[in-house]
Amino acid sequence: QVQLVESGGGLVQAGGSLRLSCAASGTLFRIYTMGWYRQTPGKQRELVAHITSGGSTNYADSVKGRFTISRDNAKNTVYLQMNSLKLEDTAVYYCNRLPPFSESWGQGTQVTVSS
Repeated sequence: QVQLVESGGGLVQAGGSLRLSCAASGTLFRIYTMGWYRQTPGKQRELVAHITSGGSTNYADSVKGRFTISRDNAKNTVYLQMNSLKLEDTAVYYCNRLPPFSESWGQGTQVTVSS
């Protein structure tokens, strides 16, 4: 079982930036592909970015060129740098393995982008 704690969300104006962090427990973090997901009310949770154990990254088309995922295995932490934020980026952001551990979803961190 992996525990995941997200932080770094907040209220930001459109065009601004935020950096999210996700701290994971356990000793196997370094071998997991990790992802950042987001969810808005009434919609399914969607994967926005992921990073493999080797550092390869992939992004949803909606965030490509604006978001950057990275990881620090020594700190058991994965990050999401979000630039040029848009109103439609407003959501609760979660991290989890890819594929996700069903019982490891944390509280997430709220990102609200205002005009």
